[in-house]
Amino acid sequence: MTIDTPKRLGALALAAVFALGACSSTGGSSSAPAASNGQSSAAPASSGGGSESPATGAAPQVPTEQVTLQGAGATFPAPLYQVWFETYTEQHPNIKIDYQANGSGAGIKAITEGTVDFGASDAPMKDEEIAKLPQGTTVLHVPTALGAVVVIFNLPGVSTLKLDADNVAGIFLGTIKKWNDPAIAANNSGVTLPDKEILVVHRSDGSGTTNAFTTYLDTVSADWHSKVGAGKEVNWPTGVGAAGNDGVAGGVKQTEGAVGYVELNYAAQAQLAMADLKNADGQFVAASTDGVTAAAASVAAQFPADFRQPPIINAKGADAYPIASYTYLLMDENQKDATKGQAIVAFTWWALNDGQGMEKDLGYAPLPKTVQEKAVDQLHKIQAGGSALWP
Repeated sequence: MTIDTPKRLGALALAAVFALGACSSTGGSSSAPAASNGQSSAAPASSGGGSESPATGAAPQVPTEQVTLQGAGATFPAPLYQVWFETYTEQHPNIKIDYQANGSGAGIKAITEGTVDFGASDAPMKDEEIAKLPQGTTVLHVPTALGAVVVIFNLPGVSTLKLDADNVAGIFLGTIKKWNDPAIAANNSGVTLPDKEILVVHRSDGSGTTNAFTTYLDTVSADWHSKVGAGKEVNWPTGVGAAGNDGVAGGVKQTEGAVGYVELNYAAQAQLAMADLKNADGQFVAASTDGVTAAAASVAAQFPADFRQPPIINAKGADAYPIASYTYLLMDENQKDATKGQAIVAFTWWALNDGQGMEKDLGYAPLPKTVQEKAVDQLHKIQAGGSALWP
C-alpha cells in the first residue's frame, strides 16, 4: 500500500480526525494495523538496514521481538501519529503502536502514573507537574511537529473574516456579543456581518491547544490576564465546552453564529472557515504551515535546553502566524523494559527523520532543522538497566 501522496495522506488524516474524535470523547484508542508486505513506499525503512541520521550517524536498531507500545495524550497530533504508526508498522510488522487521543492533560497524567509507554502533549510539563513524577523519574520532551491554533467560525455568507487581538479577546471574554459589533466591523470593511449572537465553543478537557490559545489571549489582553489567565484548563467567562479538537470543530460546524479554536489541521481537513489574525507586524495573516514555520524559525535559536518551549506568540515577521506551538512525545529516560525502550527509540528516530516529510501534506509544520537535530540527540539519553539504548 502506498501512502506517500498528498491525496492519500489527506484521506488518512480526515479519517483520523473523525475516528480519533471518538477516542477523545469516549476513551477509545487507535492502533496501527499490521501489514502483509512489511514495507511501505512512503519512506525507506529505518534501522536494521536503515538510513543515516543527518544529526547523529547510524540509525538505532529496531527490535526483532513482537512489541506493542501504548501511548496516550494530545488530540492535535493524532491524525499525524495515525499515519506514522500505520506506515511504521508496514515497515516493521512486529511493532504495534496503540494510541489513545484523550488530551494533553491525560497524556501527562498517564506518563506520570506509568500507565503508558509514552505520553503526548501540546504543552510542555509545568514545574509542578514534573515535581509529581515518581522519585528518580526523568521525562524527556521530544518535539515532533508544529501547529497553529486557529479561530474557526460559522457565519453563512461570510467567507473571509479579519480579527485583531482585541476582537479575539473580546469574543472569548464575552464582552463582544454580536458579529456586527463595531470593533469587528472596523477590521472587515465591505463585509456584511450579521446581527447575530456569538456562541463561543471551547475545550472542556485539559488541552495543549487551550494552553496555546489562552497563552495568546493572556499575552495580548490585560483583561484576560487579570480575569482568566493561561493554562491547559481555565475558567471560561462564556460559552459551552466540548471534548477534543474534534468536539470543538463539530460544535462550531453545527451551530450558526458559533466560534471556537482548534488546531489548523482539524480546521483544514473539516473545511471550516478560519479567521485571518493580525500578527505582531500588523498584517492580517491566514493560518498556514508556512506561517507556523516562519514563527518557529524566528525563535529557534532560543530553543530551551530542557525542550520545554512555550507557545510561540506574536513572533516577529510579516508572514509569521501569531499562535504557534510544538507538540511533544513524552518518554521516560530510564526504560523498565529494554525491548520496548528500543522500539520507542527506533520509532521516534524514524518520526524525526522520515516522518517529517509527511507533515505538510497533513496540515502540520515540520521541525526547524536545528530543533530536529536536538530532538534526535535527545534519544541518546534513553537507557535501560543503566545502559544507553542508542549509544
